[in-house]
Amino acid sequence: MTTAPWRDPALPAAARVDDLLARMSLEEKAAQLYGVWVGAATDGDGVAPLQSQMTADHDWDELITRGLGQLTRPFGTAPVDPAVGARSLAGAQRQIMAAGRFGIPALAHEECLAGFTAWRATAYPVPLAWGAAFDPDLVEEMARRIGHDLRSVGVHQGLAPVLDVVRDPRWGRVEETVGEDPYLVGTVGAAYVRGLESAGIVATLKHFAGYASSAGARNLAPVRAGVREFADVTLPPFEMALREGGARSVMAAYTETDGVPASADPALLTGLLREEWGFAGTVVADYFGVGFLQSLHRVAGGPAEAAHLALEAGIDVELPTVKCYGTPLLEAVGDGRVPEQLIDRAARRVLLQKCELGLLDEDWTPEPPAADHVGIDLDSPANRAVARRMAEESVVLLDNPDGLLPLAPDTRIAVVGPRAADALAMLGCYSFPSHVLPHHPGVAAGIDIPTVLEALRAELPDAKVTFAEGCDTSEPDTGGFEEAVARAAEADVCVAVLGDRAGLFGRGTSGEGCDTSDLRLPGVQGALLDALVATGVPVVLVLLTGRPYALGRWDGRLGAVVQAFFPGEEGGPAVAGVLSGRVTPSGRLPVSVPRLPGGQPWTYLQPPLGLAGEVSNLDPTPLYPFGHGRSYTTFAWEDATGNGQTEIGTDGSYDLSVTVRNTGDRAGAEVVQLYLHDPVARVTRPDVRLIGYRRVELAPGEAARVTFRFHTDLSAFTDRTGRRVVEPGDLELRLAASSADVRHTARLRLTGPERVPGPDRRLLCGVSVRAE
Repeated sequence: MTTAPWRDPALPAAARVDDLLARMSLEEKAAQLYGVWVGAATDGDGVAPLQSQMTADHDWDELITRGLGQLTRPFGTAPVDPAVGARSLAGAQRQIMAAGRFGIPALAHEECLAGFTAWRATAYPVPLAWGAAFDPDLVEEMARRIGHDLRSVGVHQGLAPVLDVVRDPRWGRVEETVGEDPYLVGTVGAAYVRGLESAGIVATLKHFAGYASSAGARNLAPVRAGVREFADVTLPPFEMALREGGARSVMAAYTETDGVPASADPALLTGLLREEWGFAGTVVADYFGVGFLQSLHRVAGGPAEAAHLALEAGIDVELPTVKCYGTPLLEAVGDGRVPEQLIDRAARRVLLQKCELGLLDEDWTPEPPAADHVGIDLDSPANRAVARRMAEESVVLLDNPDGLLPLAPDTRIAVVGPRAADALAMLGCYSFPSHVLPHHPGVAAGIDIPTVLEALRAELPDAKVTFAEGCDTSEPDTGGFEEAVARAAEADVCVAVLGDRAGLFGRGTSGEGCDTSDLRLPGVQGALLDALVATGVPVVLVLLTGRPYALGRWDGRLGAVVQAFFPGEEGGPAVAGVLSGRVTPSGRLPVSVPRLPGGQPWTYLQPPLGLAGEVSNLDPTPLYPFGHGRSYTTFAWEDATGNGQTEIGTDGSYDLSVTVRNTGDRAGAEVVQLYLHDPVARVTRPDVRLIGYRRVELAPGEAARVTFRFHTDLSAFTDRTGRRVVEPGDLELRLAASSADVRHTARLRLTGPERVPGPDRRLLCGVSVRAE
């Protein structure tokens, strides 16, 4: 039997795909450009924006005769046993292969924002917690485990990570972000991409670009970011994840910037992404994003025009299901309204990716290795160990002024609050129990999720622990206050566990479409906290949230404050470990914590006019700054030195070192941060911005020498002409424990000509650590 060239794995992928495209009909090529969402709800509440309005039923048997580009969320749509799901997915792939002329399988994708969004799969901490850990290596390990789980059941593509930089913490999707600093987002995001891609999964960067800058923090609202903000804050994490992570897919954002929807922006999706950055993978639509060009943005008069705009801009795949790229597109090509070359261009990219994944090989089989097993464990002990470590590293001790924490092992503890005894308090909106199971009442979570109350009782078996809920997360009922106050008054210490309930489109206090008008604690939780403080019993505030909330009302009135950002299925034991002292807290804030609920929107990346000053009576200074976090041990920063230079060229580098010593009596981790301050520039610049960091774990008495290699590329910014430049002049490098806690400063002068760094400019600050 003669094998067609496109089936020959010995040939280059490009040659194989060119041969295949020449054999395909227009309908077969177009079929590679859309997905199908089997089982998606077409009425009631959904898990995607306007799902009930945008989803239609399709004749599966007829549809797959032309082939199929993607299968949407075979595990993430309804609870399905992983082994059964793997066999079902393999069966669907065999149907697709048998129905089409070429036998090309579909590419299956799933959400994996905080773990594989599937029943019985590990629910890891949300990305905001990854940012709090300041530990890209651990994020990469976690992502590798997620990728192996996806691969084990036949999934090829993961819709993560989110690389949006927080610009307004009132936005509901803050929990899905890594934080408010582009360097932190980019380095952590690139680590996640490396982990996922190392497992053979196509990582999909989202949301490209500007989604988090929506006006008024409203989901899908217009983006009002300026050109320089877009270039210097929004875009760098994506470039970093492509260059340093190797992501093979990008998802276009829902939003529009200055009147141009991202899904119809060729300057963004083709000019910048492909021509300037050299991206060669696939661009996929966010769910229904192509159709939204007609229905929401109103830049298209119908589905065919929407398809034309999206294809021309550079969107290769319509997700989650076929609407515009099907019959409307084919008819438009037939009558000359859309050039067939646009379909060829997109189909070539899709097929090249399928070729890379082995889906065009003659011996490819849809049965993944795990499909032969009677049971598939997507929540293995090894997964849970990584989830526990991530949760423990991400817990931030905001304040402990009098050393109330750790708690005494035999004390009387009143645990109060609506988040204390609820397992869902640990999970973000893209975890399977929060995302899908609300549509399947009565189905168990499928994974063990200890609550803070359960974990604290296990952690401190000799303590007398009582509990009162006090109030609901968001309802106005104060009927439970009396019991809560009584339990607190009887105790030596009160642990108030407050925060968010993750949900979708207004069905929670945090999550997609769950935006808030201000940063007060949801519902009557603030009033409950006031009542507990009024008892005179020391109160430890534990926050389980998806965003920061204003805490200035209680500044100086609390015994301690602990912040955890939806810490996942092992979050209860992690928080309890911090309270007991088994865990020395080491998390640092990836977002600022405001003092007042109306002092936002604000992030620490502020130029001079964004800081407190005499020209306004409103002071936006946060209560706890970006990068802040306390410990149960102490650290000395000693012998900070540079490499002896005070002047370097505009294409030079500079080494800055400091010795960090654990001067306490317990092991702990310090996060050494490096910030840049540019005193004078031709456009206004943030007062400080993060350009490097390293988490350093030290035993008592142990010391390490941390050296940062700063290259002048890291000082580049976008000037008035739109060019990214390195400008001669003065700079300050600041070694700091937070954006507001500077320990040592090195002053430099850049000399020589202004320089425009090329596409290979350095994005990372090199860091080395040597034991002392």
